[in-house]
Amino acid sequence: MSRLIQSTGFLALLLLGGCARLPQQLDLPPTTAFEAVEDTPLGRAWRSDPHSRQGLSSFHLLGNGLDAFVARAVLAQVAARSIDLQYYMIHDDHVGTLLMEKVLEAADRGVRVRILLDDIDEGHRDFKLVAFDRHPNIEVRIFNPFGRNVSRLWQYISGFGRQTRRAHNKSFTVDNMATILGGRNIGDEYFERDPELAFQDLDVLGIGPVAKEVSRSFDLYWNHPLSYPARSLAIRLPTEADYVRLRKQFEKRASQYRRSPYVERLRNSVLARKLRAGQVDYTWTRAEVFADPPDKLLQPTSQADSRMMRQLLPHLESAQRELVVISPYFVPGKEGVAFFRKLRNRGVRVRVLTNSLASTDVSLVHAGYIRYRKALLRMGVELWELNRITTPEERKEMSEGYVGKSRSSLHAKAFVVDRDALFIGSLNLDPRSVVQNTEIGVWIESPELAGGVAEEFQRRIAREAFRLELVKDPKTGQERILWHGWENGREVTFDQEPHAGFWRRLGVFLVRWLPIESQI
Repeated sequence: MSRLIQSTGFLALLLLGGCARLPQQLDLPPTTAFEAVEDTPLGRAWRSDPHSRQGLSSFHLLGNGLDAFVARAVLAQVAARSIDLQYYMIHDDHVGTLLMEKVLEAADRGVRVRILLDDIDEGHRDFKLVAFDRHPNIEVRIFNPFGRNVSRLWQYISGFGRQTRRAHNKSFTVDNMATILGGRNIGDEYFERDPELAFQDLDVLGIGPVAKEVSRSFDLYWNHPLSYPARSLAIRLPTEADYVRLRKQFEKRASQYRRSPYVERLRNSVLARKLRAGQVDYTWTRAEVFADPPDKLLQPTSQADSRMMRQLLPHLESAQRELVVISPYFVPGKEGVAFFRKLRNRGVRVRVLTNSLASTDVSLVHAGYIRYRKALLRMGVELWELNRITTPEERKEMSEGYVGKSRSSLHAKAFVVDRDALFIGSLNLDPRSVVQNTEIGVWIESPELAGGVAEEFQRRIAREAFRLELVKDPKTGQERILWHGWENGREVTFDQEPHAGFWRRLGVFLVRWLPIESQI
């Protein structure tokens, strides 16, 4: 929904509004990540492996929601000095409550907690956030905030080109030694808990130098002029009595989830035990963190040298045999089409997985994507669109312990080059991620991990997604697209967007002609 508002806010120009006001920035001393962390449990575990003396980082993929929850929760449990969270969204739902409970417990032990949130979804929760901030070991800041005196929709309109640009970064870093990067925000739908929508997502846990690179990016955002203390934005500050009352409410809500599959997995899963014992099967390798600078939100969108894509693109262009693109929001634009054509002219196999119209949570993005489908198919790019329909057995396999009954939607963001290296992060291959928002991710040089993701793609794609085929009518010569897939154990073919109703298809057809591609 937030992305929908970003994409369509300018259509509401008839709404009345006023001038948004922000408080004067406080003159706060800068704070940074702790450097002397080798004596922490995470530091000792990393140093105990001979690979650490080569300056390598260790990585472990988190491909399902329960394991992604466990990894974050265990890191919070073993944290000795600091926890830094930077997210686009943190929801106060089932998973959000259970994860933040572990963060709060760490703060109670004396761990310093810094929470940095984009303001896309936080205005209605200022009071609770500031109450959290009252904890002596927790500080909450809001990045690129909206004024609290004017409606947000109006600020999208009046601040178009600034307030429509958001910090989409996602990272969970503990003791400057371990970090989790990927596509997941903190909320039920990102951890396969939502009863209506199950995002298929991907994170990676990294330990060692990679965490220090993420911390450097976090510190830039944390100390940036666009980063406001949550308490400076709140219309009313909570008292100590308010803090006590809200904390009791939080603890009561958390206690109601004690029978949650997530709590059970945290207690008894193999991953949880191995994480606590430092015995996870890690892949040791070199890696590089790519992150947009926070100044990107203040600079003209034409200033390409401020984009992380400028640094990432040569790695993608280096593909000699195969490029796999996994992007839920895929709008390549003319430059992207030219990039793929260059690869295809060199004989590189290009495979793209994105959402179908039925599986996407943002139909407007699909309107941008469909402009380029035929051009990509003509040059031999293989397009796959996720099928929102899955059997119970397939859902269980996807999540390894699925706890809801949801429609599937792709949310993972990853690129695999020649099965030798891969990128995992928050970056979608669309104008909003590349040009408008700020993003972060990690480039990992590992045939083991890259090959594993490519093999999993190969193994599951035919059963879980539609393969698009461009065919020409022999009588009229007109081109049209067919969708080939599997449902209920048999092959099926559609000649229009599968499982999308007439009105949804019509809406996307009409919207595709609007000049809004830069915002989707």
